[in-house]
Formats: sequence, C-alpha cells, structure tokens
Amino acid sequence: MRRIWRIGIALAAMVAGAVVAVASPASAATGSAAVVATGYSHTCAIPAGGALWCWGGNGRGQVGDGTTTARPAPVRVGTATDWTALEAGTSYTCGLRTGGALWCWGANTRGQLGDGTFTNRSAPVRVGTASWATVSANDSHACAVRTDGTLWCWGFNRFGQLGTTPDVVYQTTTPIQVGTVNTWKSVTTGYAHTCATRTDNTLWCWGDSTSGQLGLGILSYRTAPEQVGTATWASVTAGYTFTCGVRTDGTLWCWGENGYGQLGQTGIYQTTPVQTGTVNTWSRVAAGDNTACATRTDGSLWCWGNNMAGQLGDGTTVNRYAPARVGTAATWAADFAVSYHSCGTRTDASLWCWGNNASGQLGDGTTADRTTPVVVTLS
Repeated sequence: MRRIWRIGIALAAMVAGAVVAVASPASAATGSAAVVATGYSHTCAIPAGGALWCWGGNGRGQVGDGTTTARPAPVRVGTATDWTALEAGTSYTCGLRTGGALWCWGANTRGQLGDGTFTNRSAPVRVGTASWATVSANDSHACAVRTDGTLWCWGFNRFGQLGTTPDVVYQTTTPIQVGTVNTWKSVTTGYAHTCATRTDNTLWCWGDSTSGQLGLGILSYRTAPEQVGTATWASVTAGYTFTCGVRTDGTLWCWGENGYGQLGQTGIYQTTPVQTGTVNTWSRVAAGDNTACATRTDGSLWCWGNNMAGQLGDGTTVNRYAPARVGTAATWAADFAVSYHSCGTRTDASLWCWGNNASGQLGDGTTADRTTPVVVTLS
C-alpha cells in the first residue's frame, strides 16, 4: 500500500543473487510477476500476461475472488487478462486495467472503494467511467490521477486528506477533485495524509501532519496541497505517519514519525525532509505502515524501520535505524511493496515475499513468518 505508482519490470536476463532459494527455471516462469501490492494481511500481483492473482486475509473480500475465505496460496481473480496496475489499502485493493478503467474491492466502511456505497465488495467493482493513470490506497482513503492530469480522492477526510476541509466533506463514497490543477503526475496516500508530484517534479502534500509527515515544518494539518520545499522528486511514498522520497539527484529523504527508525536514522520525528545517509544512487522508495524499502541503481534492495515480523528481509526481527541490505541479490526490479510484510519482483520476473504471514499473505501455503524472501508461485 502507499506507493506512488506501479510499473512493469524489464524482463532482461540477469544473474540473480540468492537470498533464501533460487527459483528454478520452471518456478520462475510460473511465479513471474510484473506488479505487486501488499495490504495489512493480503497481497495481489499481476504476472506477465495481465491476469490478477491475490492471496492472504480475506475477511472484507480484499482478495477479490467473490468470497471472504482466507487464501494462504494465490488464487486467480476473475478471467480478465488486461490488468496493468495495483494498489493495496489496509483491507481493500484497487487496480487499473488497459484503457484506464479503475476497479476496487474489499473493505468499504469509509467509502474508500469509490463506488458510491459503504458496502464491502468481495469482487472488483468499477469506479465511475473515467480513465485513470495511477492510483494509491491506504487505510480509509484513496486517490488517483486521471489521464487528463487531474487529481481525485475519496473516502475518509477527517484531517483534510482528500484535499478539502472536513467541514465541507467529512467522507465521500465517490471521487472528488483536488483543486483545479491538471498537471498532476503521481500520488501516494498515508494513514491520513496525501502527497503528490506534478509534471515538473515538484512535491505537494496535505492532510494530517501531527507527526510532521507533510514535510512542511508543521505539527498540525492542511486541507489543500502545499509545496514541500523547492526540490524536484523522482519517487515519493507515504507510510503510516511518515513520508520518504528519492530526489531527481538520486538522494533519499524522509520526514515524519521515527519511532521505529522509519526515517532511516536515529532521533525524533522530523517536520521537514532530512537526508537518509549520503548515497546518491537511489532509484525508488516504497513505504508501508512503519517500514520502508528502496532500490539502488545497482539493483540492490534495502529496508529499514519496523521489523517485528521480519518485514525488512534481513534475517532478523530487529528494527533498523538505517537502510539494511536484503540479501546479496542485485536483480531487484522497480516494483516492490511494503507493509507488515513485503514483496518484490526481480528482473527475471520472479516474485518474492517476506515478513508477517499470519493470514497466509506471503503466498507460500503456510502461516509461518519469514525473515528472508521466499519465492511465490502463481499458477
């Protein structure tokens, strides 16, 4: 949950470094994935070919298979083969299909599915008829950018996370436009805050900032987008009450709550962006709850923050206050997702997951937590 966009990975052949097990050619073929999203206790992925697979906790229908039965192994969702993007909220999921159609399913107690109701859905339902470019979902609100560059949000709005004052809209079951700007590029949602970039790569945030997660130097909230400094950003992600981003110069910055080291350093909360380390070869960052992971241009994957269930993938359950490398593999691709469990794809299209597995969200057929990545087979 909480990442700006999901993009397909290149399928170029590269040598993979082992983490737990090296997928055989057969398992890499059947376990391939180009897109992955993680909720609190469920996971969804799109392999090459555009089919949709989900697994894990399903009490609110977030797996999307028409039931509320937990799935410890991947199950196919519908028969469509044109899925292109995914985003998982706490107990719901949203996805895009070819042509820009947006579909959501799962928990809907705050209208976060955007379908005009408060009814939970155990199978995908379409959100209006507009064409969408990217979507982000978190606990009880979601936002998406349309192909015309406008930005829309829906769900809960207690802290102005929908980009308007709660006095006007406290919650909404259908998308409402954020301002009138039509140059939005990407969006990411935290528990009660939202950040988005524009086509000029400037960063704008709004909603709750009681832990400094807007990066505006405040400990209150904002009900409309405000620009975060003057830097330009390549990738931004919202965690529970913190935010991280990679600037266009390859440096990594985080701000907000830091109780678990989720800013990638020691110390208290930060109300403005602070640099994580000195490396300038970061390529993309993703956050979920109180954990974050990022890739470097050399294909390595690094994680930090809360590690109580092994979601950092470093073989321990020790919280990390600085980025810790996940194994020795140098073939991690652009798409990975972070929550109390984490999943990522490699350049050979294999899918790997680790961390909390109480509901079978790792997709390995068990409910045992994993502190290092295990390969997931989609077949």
